[in-house]
Order: sequence, then C-alpha cells, then structure tokens
Amino acid sequence: MNRPLRTALVIGTSVVVVGAMVAAAVGFGGRNPATSPNTADPSATTAPVTRTTLIRTQQVNGVLGYGAPVRLNALGHGTITWLPAPGATIIRGTPVYKADNRAVPLLYGSLPLYRLLRSGDTGDDVKEIEQNLAALGYTGYTVDKSYTSTTAAAVRRWQKDLGLVQTGVVDPAAVVLARAALRVTEVIAHLGDQAGGPLLTYAGTTRVVTIALDVALQSLVGPGLPATITLPDGSTVDGTLTTVGAVATPGEDDQPATIDVTVTVADQSKLGRLDQAPVVVRLVSSKRDNVLAVPIAALVVLPGGGYGVQVMTGSSTHDVAVQLGMFADGKVQITGDGIAEGTLVVVPS
Repeated sequence: MNRPLRTALVIGTSVVVVGAMVAAAVGFGGRNPATSPNTADPSATTAPVTRTTLIRTQQVNGVLGYGAPVRLNALGHGTITWLPAPGATIIRGTPVYKADNRAVPLLYGSLPLYRLLRSGDTGDDVKEIEQNLAALGYTGYTVDKSYTSTTAAAVRRWQKDLGLVQTGVVDPAAVVLARAALRVTEVIAHLGDQAGGPLLTYAGTTRVVTIALDVALQSLVGPGLPATITLPDGSTVDGTLTTVGAVATPGEDDQPATIDVTVTVADQSKLGRLDQAPVVVRLVSSKRDNVLAVPIAALVVLPGGGYGVQVMTGSSTHDVAVQLGMFADGKVQITGDGIAEGTLVVVPS
C-alpha cells in the first residue's frame, strides 16, 4: 500500500481569517451604516438572528485502504509448499502457509509466543493458546494460565485435525500470531523457498482511512472524535478517529513533519467496492453550541469603529454594535444589547 498522501493544507470558507471575512462581507454589502433610525428600504432582505451550533472544520487528504501493511516472516525450518494469494482473507485456525506440506495456522493474540508450551507450564502465553483452542471448539480444560494434561489433550486433537504430529506441545514456529483476521497484501516468498525469511505482508480485513497529518494540526484530532469522509464519487460517510500517532515522521523535500491518524468507518457498505482510493476527510476544528448567529453579510462597519448589524423594527432600521465570535458555514456568532433570537437584521441582496 502506498504511504498516505500528505495532509492537504486546504482551508475551507469556514476557516478564513476573521478580518478578511468581515471586510469581504461589508464590501459585498455595499452599505453605509446608519447612525440614527431610518425608514427601511421596502426591498430590503432580512434574516432572523438564529440560535444554533456553529462548527468550524478543516479538510485534509487521506487514503482509504486496509491500513498499513505488516511484514510476516516464516519461522522454523522446511520448504515452503503452499502460499495464499494476494487479497486472500485468513481467519483463526486456517493455514497462513505450509512448510513441508504441514499447515501453519493463524491464531489470535497480542503476546508473542516465545517458548515451547507443554504440560506444567504457566503464564499468559498459556492462556492465549487455551483461548484460541476454545474459540476453535476444543474443550475439556479450564481456560486459565495453567497448561495441564487436559490442555495437552486438546492440543493433540487440534494437531490431529491439522494433519500434524500429535505431540501435545505448542511450538511457536508452528503457528502465526496476529491480533485478528488477516488480508494478504503482498506475497514475498515463493514455493520452494526455505522457511525462515520474509513470507508476505498483511493488513486488517476492515477498510479504514489513514491520514499523514501535519503536526501543526494535531490539536484537531483525538480518539473518538467524529470525521466526515468524502469518497471519489462525491458521496460522504461518517467516520471516527480511532488512533492518533505520538511519534512524528520527518517530512521530505521541505514538507512538514506528520503524525499517523486512523479513521474507522462503522458502515462499510457505504464504501462500495473500493479497496483503495484517495479521499478527503473533514475534521472538526472547533464547535460552539447554543449561540446566536447571523449571515456574515449582515455585518456593517460602524462609524466609530467595530462592527454591528442593522436591526429592522417595524418599518425602520437602526444599527446595533455587536461583538463577534466564531465564523463558520457562512455565519458569524454575535452578542450585543437588544440582540436576541428572532431579531431581524438587514442582509444585502
């Protein structure tokens, strides 16, 4: 899989510098603010002050795929006699490869197996093996940290079903351990190679979006935060930030350093048949709940400085000074004397 595209420093209209937005809004309006009540222009367009939630977003580039590939080495000895095809999905209990025509199955876990396991052994690695045997339907023992004779009996039944020598001993070189099911991304070894070297690369079986995020934007991300993904066809799907890297990768050719961010998608069906594609991810940079807001174009520059809005009362208008808050989605947060939800303000047409 190619490395995720560099973070796009594309700023949406909702994140434009405040001063520029106000200047543009007033300029487009083309109005001279009134200093005293005036009769309203009958053709004037008005908009009510609304109570709303303003959300400012940042768009970055990402890549849809199955996550960063992991290299797998074949352990032990023997001649490789079978390999999976690229794109194949391998689940617990099924062969990852075969050496000397003996299956080397996949087991799930996070603790690497580092020793031969036999009756009398204790530890977390024992429990990991027993959990896998139970998930595969082998019973007759207690899932704990003790490798008993009943554990060994279950291992022999498992080995028999795999067509292996029934030793009752688990050899780390006779299994492949991963956290979950695998999707083969590339096969490195060839039939006839000796086991003990690079075998293949794999990724997860669930599509995710990976982002190489400019470290200057890391304050926008955190596990559990929402994100919106725009696919190549223009459709959007909701995502959730799940992992945020803590180590920055130096940029190349004067590009900024980046951190790796992963976005998961709960509804995989909305991704269609895409296996890998460039996407745009919208991150929430800030949010204000329950604020009063008006269209940006309603702002006027007051003669004494500062900003205001032209309030319409009946058939007359008057200017009211306001304090500005967040700008987002073509609106601006305002506060001021007499400004309340439903107050009508003039907006140039």
